[in-house]
Amino acid sequence: MSKLKAVLFGCITFASSCQNQRNTMNKAEAPVAKKVIKELVKHDDVRVDNYYWMNDREDQEVISHLEKENEYYAKMTAHTTDFQSSLFEEMKSRIKEDDTSVPYKNNGYWYITRYEQGKEYPIYSRKKENLEAPEEIIFDCNELAKGHEFFNLSSFSISPDNTLAAFSVDTVSRRKYTLQIKNLETGEILADKVDNTAGNSVWADDNQTIFYSKQDDVTLRSDKIFRHKLGETGEQDALVFHEEDETFSAYVYKSKSKEYIIIGCFSTLTSEFRTLKANNAEGEFAIFSPRKRGLEYSITHYGDSFYVLTNKDGATNFKLMKVSTDNTNSENWKEFIPHREDVLLEGMDIFASYYVLSERKNGLNELKIVRWDGEESYYLPFDSETYTANVSRNPDFNTEILRYSYNSMTTPRSTIDFNMRTKEKEIKKEQEVLGDKFNKENYLEKRVWATARDGIKVPISLVYHKDTQLDGDAPILQYAYGSYGATIDPYFSTVRLSLLDRGFVYAIAHIRGGQYLGRPWYEDGKLLKKKNTFFDFIDCSKFLIEEGYTSADHMYAMGGSAGGLLMGAVINMAPELYNGVVAAVPFVDVVTTMLDDTIPLTTGEYDEWGNPNEQEYYDYMKSYSPYDQVEAKAYPNMLVTTGLHDSQVQYFEPAKWVAKLRELKTDNHILLFDINMDAGHGGASGRFESLKEVAKEYAFLLDLEGISN
Repeated sequence: MSKLKAVLFGCITFASSCQNQRNTMNKAEAPVAKKVIKELVKHDDVRVDNYYWMNDREDQEVISHLEKENEYYAKMTAHTTDFQSSLFEEMKSRIKEDDTSVPYKNNGYWYITRYEQGKEYPIYSRKKENLEAPEEIIFDCNELAKGHEFFNLSSFSISPDNTLAAFSVDTVSRRKYTLQIKNLETGEILADKVDNTAGNSVWADDNQTIFYSKQDDVTLRSDKIFRHKLGETGEQDALVFHEEDETFSAYVYKSKSKEYIIIGCFSTLTSEFRTLKANNAEGEFAIFSPRKRGLEYSITHYGDSFYVLTNKDGATNFKLMKVSTDNTNSENWKEFIPHREDVLLEGMDIFASYYVLSERKNGLNELKIVRWDGEESYYLPFDSETYTANVSRNPDFNTEILRYSYNSMTTPRSTIDFNMRTKEKEIKKEQEVLGDKFNKENYLEKRVWATARDGIKVPISLVYHKDTQLDGDAPILQYAYGSYGATIDPYFSTVRLSLLDRGFVYAIAHIRGGQYLGRPWYEDGKLLKKKNTFFDFIDCSKFLIEEGYTSADHMYAMGGSAGGLLMGAVINMAPELYNGVVAAVPFVDVVTTMLDDTIPLTTGEYDEWGNPNEQEYYDYMKSYSPYDQVEAKAYPNMLVTTGLHDSQVQYFEPAKWVAKLRELKTDNHILLFDINMDAGHGGASGRFESLKEVAKEYAFLLDLEGISN
């Protein structure tokens, strides 16, 4: 008997005993939202939005409706409450609570992140010169988080003389960070305070000057870079750069060489940089190379040159160029590593004697190590097809040690130090999975290829327990994202084991819209080709069903944010393929949102989705927009989640979507809407609190399979 069938057999008693509970559950009345006709007119096209009134978070009637949705969710899931708790405890039990990161050295100090038993947040500390030195606590986030429902320390930046730390905190989950400064010698928090920053900051060499980015109050677009002098108020800070183009955002950072403060400006298709010597805090930033629409580049400083990763001259998968620090205009860039049709060049890390290239070929990460003198170059060997390998934090320039991370869908994450000269490697740490149940040999991983309707081969990474029989009855949870060129690499998850151990197969569909198979893979899933993203996901599901892995009765789908848009489009196009769908913080009202330039992120996303002020893009968006395409038909069982304070996908998008689905759907399937009234786009902030949200999602899926323990 397969593991799944054994689990299901053992759950027959549960299913029977819960029948009365289910009957009570089914009698619960779903909230019915009032309808207020709102006509939205564009290009002589009239869209009627009966739930537009939900857009006002300050309206008590809106809050009341959301509370009713939460009450309905609680009633409908009351029979799984104990199961949710046990799932949470199970997932938590696998995590080493008193965990410590592998230390890294920077400017004379070893930096460490650690967690203590029973605490939600990290403690950041350091030790001077060697690991036997006394520990200095930089920030104990557990103390800083007291009294807050949500807490996030975005980042901190240490002054060159190691005495001060600039840090940024968000306690609302709207990604509005307050910048402050801590004296690391006395522990005092200085009076310097700046609100509504983007969360990052860097020090000039004088230990007195900080550069930081600030956001627009309404759109939350990071558009201004300021210079702050210690002891001055935020109102006295000097504006050193203002990005006036609403489709661009700006940020500031320091080069690894520590010689330059760099301002970066970016949109979806175009980038631009400005540089300033870090020892000249009062100086003027110089444009590296003026922006040209469609020209993307990033820069790395080494010696008397900058190395430029760019798509210049049609290098779709990017190439590496070199230019003197004296004259950095793009006309002077010289080819260093040519463009390759079959290799996506993703990044470059520099060291005194070596540089390391991060590449992607056939979807797989590759790390290439090259001596600056050209005497040697080689790739690190990786054998699996379902792994992720990335360069880790390497702040030390004068070292021959490369630190990188490796994990696969069956192998926990390892932090590895590799000697680039001797080629010896040392596993500094492998993620510890607590409990006696986990053995990586109990799980199988593989990559398969589905054929999309246009003949394109789409890869799928799979992981499952070795006892799970792929006989057509195995439940599959298929996940994808598919936007912004973001690549979802195969990765290990301790949380996911709660599904795998109960007979689920987990599938990552590497659909177009990401960059898994190179930059063209992204270009073929955006703008007027966006539907390829949705079709790929659907065709991957069909493949898994047709090949006998599962059936529509046991097929599930999950996606969040732009992946929630994917979920919304998929259930409109092929609802019959799925028994259940989880849509987390879903971007579902595409047309209305992209027409509203007061909403955060909208104008900067025209190059991703198109500008609906142009009719061609308006018509295309409307043809797939989940909210606009809801119609009277049967939909799968669904769980939709959001956060009231979400700054990226506003809560009212899923709220309106759920209301419209309730109005029009013709089935008796479950439709649940769970709203976190305290959180934003990323959900709960605590290390373990976030597991409760995952437990809700997993309990929803397992309950649909009749699995209760």
